[in-house]
Amino acid sequence: MQLSVIILNYNVRFFLEQCVFSVQKALEDIDGEIIVVDNNSSDDSCAMMKSSFPNIKLIVNKENIGFPKGNNIGVAHAKGEYVCILNPDTVVAEDTFKKLLSNCIKHPSHGITGCKLIDGTGNFLPESKRGLPTPWVAFTKIFSLYKVFPKSRLFNRYYAQHLSENQSGKVAVLVGALMIMKRDLYNQIGGFDENCFMYSDDIDLSYVVLKLEKNNYYFHETSVIHYKGESTVRDGLYMKRFSDAMQFFYKKHFKRSVVFDVMMRIGSLFFSLIKKNEQKNFIVIADEYIVFSKSDLKLSFNKKTTYYSDLNTFTNDLNKNIQIIFNTNFFTFNEIISFMEAHKSKNITFKNYLKKANFLIGSNNCNDRGEIIQNG
Repeated sequence: MQLSVIILNYNVRFFLEQCVFSVQKALEDIDGEIIVVDNNSSDDSCAMMKSSFPNIKLIVNKENIGFPKGNNIGVAHAKGEYVCILNPDTVVAEDTFKKLLSNCIKHPSHGITGCKLIDGTGNFLPESKRGLPTPWVAFTKIFSLYKVFPKSRLFNRYYAQHLSENQSGKVAVLVGALMIMKRDLYNQIGGFDENCFMYSDDIDLSYVVLKLEKNNYYFHETSVIHYKGESTVRDGLYMKRFSDAMQFFYKKHFKRSVVFDVMMRIGSLFFSLIKKNEQKNFIVIADEYIVFSKSDLKLSFNKKTTYYSDLNTFTNDLNKNIQIIFNTNFFTFNEIISFMEAHKSKNITFKNYLKKANFLIGSNNCNDRGEIIQNG
């Protein structure tokens, strides 16, 4: 078997359904498998998996054991030569795994490979590629110096800005939303460190691979949607866990630094306030709905709704807030993702319609927890 896709789920039932649907399509011409690990979700994620995807391996944990241990359990059941760690709040294109595997085979010296991630509005997520969060790099991130001096090597390392979003190359750290690597390498390094509950696990794994003199690689030639805000509420507990996780990484690999601890505490408070403010102020009310579908699809909205069968018919009216709905039964995720990237705009939001499950799903920005609308 060539590829095992590990999806760790916790209380994101609808996003999980969309994710698994997209992964199934992407594995059609690949000898692969999907393994879903559920961390004791309180929603009906497991019931949905059993009814909608009965042939997919489902591992049900009796408690929330965290991101590292949950993924390690999934990989322990994997049979593929390569494993892909994939968040449930993602959507892959039909050719994502083909392109990633081809690149991995072409470059056997690579450790972990990641790809271009976009949010639910088609905008690039800069954490797709990162540098090591040393105290100085963390300082440039906390105080946004990387934005002020994006071309300076001294300030632009947090988001690996030596590469543009459309330029593949070596990076220090890749994000755990999508990581692909040899299963033997994953097992050699012991997988994710289970002493870290979540948030610095991908940084730690990336760094351990680097210490083996392997290259981590950002691959820009395929884009994956990551509804980043869906997995976690940006509240005080989130910020505490994030701060603790970063301190865990630094204490594990570097000497303890009081200055670093203080910076992280200040930074955690700073980001908590910013994220809460962003979530409060980013409310998009659609003036018009555009539905792309090649058959009759009756959706009930209280605003003007226009139906098109061809994606090329769309022209953006900048004077209106538009919500675009894609019928995934008639358009590929390749087409949908390409459209989102080409038409990203402050006045446009996107939703996908899954016919079998009869719901709309999407998010309005990278801090939005996402929206699910059940049709009928």
